[in-house]
Amino acid sequence: MSLWTRFNAGTLGQIVNSHAAMFMTSFTFLFRRLLVATGVFALVCVSPASGQSFDLPDLGNSSDAMMSTGAEVRLGRAFMRSVRAALPVLDDPILTDYLESLGNALVAADRHATGDFTFFLIDEPVVNAFAGPGGHIGVYAGLILAAETESELAAVMAHEIAHVTQRHLMRGFEDQQKISIPATALLVAAAILGAQVSSDAGMAAIMSIQAAAIQRQINFTRDNENEADRLGIATLAHAGHDPHAMAGFFGRLARSSRLYENHAPEFLRTHPVNSNRIADALARADEFGARQRPDSLRFQLARANLRERSYARAEQSVAHFRDTLREGRHRNETAERYGYALALERARDVAGAQAETAKLLAAHPSLAEFIVLDARLDLQRGQTERALNHLKQASGLYADSWPLRIAYAEALISSGKPARALDELVAVERLRPGNAMLYDLLEQAAMKAGHKAATHRFRAEKLYAEGDTEPAIRQLEIALRQRDIAYHDAARIQARLDAWKEEERDRKRREKGLFGERDRS
Repeated sequence: MSLWTRFNAGTLGQIVNSHAAMFMTSFTFLFRRLLVATGVFALVCVSPASGQSFDLPDLGNSSDAMMSTGAEVRLGRAFMRSVRAALPVLDDPILTDYLESLGNALVAADRHATGDFTFFLIDEPVVNAFAGPGGHIGVYAGLILAAETESELAAVMAHEIAHVTQRHLMRGFEDQQKISIPATALLVAAAILGAQVSSDAGMAAIMSIQAAAIQRQINFTRDNENEADRLGIATLAHAGHDPHAMAGFFGRLARSSRLYENHAPEFLRTHPVNSNRIADALARADEFGARQRPDSLRFQLARANLRERSYARAEQSVAHFRDTLREGRHRNETAERYGYALALERARDVAGAQAETAKLLAAHPSLAEFIVLDARLDLQRGQTERALNHLKQASGLYADSWPLRIAYAEALISSGKPARALDELVAVERLRPGNAMLYDLLEQAAMKAGHKAATHRFRAEKLYAEGDTEPAIRQLEIALRQRDIAYHDAARIQARLDAWKEEERDRKRREKGLFGERDRS
């Protein structure tokens, strides 16, 4: 079940009446520990649904009045800061770019989708995905590895996109308009945890937020899940993917649960795949007819990359890819060689990795995956100018590829050209604000270029993106005291500082109102 599962009303009532419902200072640790320990799947455990037409429900509901689009965007940003503080978000440009390209293609095929969507990768071996407010959709590495086809991965993402387009989350929070955005973001995070794991884990998560903040049961109904399945399959078909992929994925999970029996992973034991859901998904897919779509090379490359990362030791990874290539146990030789090259790089066999990469580049000279890897290996071998020239040329030819521009900036920093790197990164930041990894690079470039005010400014942005608002505020205050700051930069920083301080005042004011009465008792 994804974010839209129904909470148990009795359990929630116990929480509200319990004196143990106090604010827990270690919410981040609890959230991470429970999510990792349980390994949940976002699209399981739904009740039978009858066939329905593809007519949309009336979207003019009270959730629209409860929270404006702008407020939902701010909630989404606060939610992402909570997620980044609790989960290992993987800011790898190459992998993120692939996930975004797949997700954006699905959004374009969904005629109900409006606004911006953000797709991000979580570096955990969990078969899971979830959607948060403001169009933020998280995909676990384990899901990409578990998907046997790109259409199966797309099916899960299309389901989550449908939750966003139908504003299922906002419907569930109609009575939460009096809670501040940061508090609501924590409540959403707790809802994800409580919806996807056992009732005990859900209770523990909700206890991390004062029970008085919950004004009524969060009622994520079966209808929301059915609707997300129905619209997700339609989006899948319109995007050119196999509409039967959703049912196929469900069926494979059901077969796995029978094989695991009592030793099944937690998500298979507590959220069994319902046969009626599989049948319903098949019936919906049949309306679009059979369709076969070959997997993209980038899907296979992403899987090889994540597979390589999944091994704890480099020698294990090298042995795996060497054996699969020798024995022919792979679906795509190019992707398998890419994984082998990455494994050799991690094992510090740079010459061997570059020999493999040369073969890949000869066959696919325009793929960012191979260009970036080749340049990285050049830098490790001391061939700095070759790496810079290759990345500069590629960035010029493929100007829309932000991973190439990031790689070029990193190469400039490592080769002692931080001012040029700063210019390149500032241009990328205009297109991709709010990225913690990008601000980390900007901070490095500004520091090495001797720009003190910019160093503190970008350090502040990184802290804010990671959810540390108070230290971020202090960094902006330090930036304003630097002598090298230009007038227009000072004005921009001051505006940012004022907004963050107001956000902190609002958070403390709301917390005092929500928790003060119980604290006095």
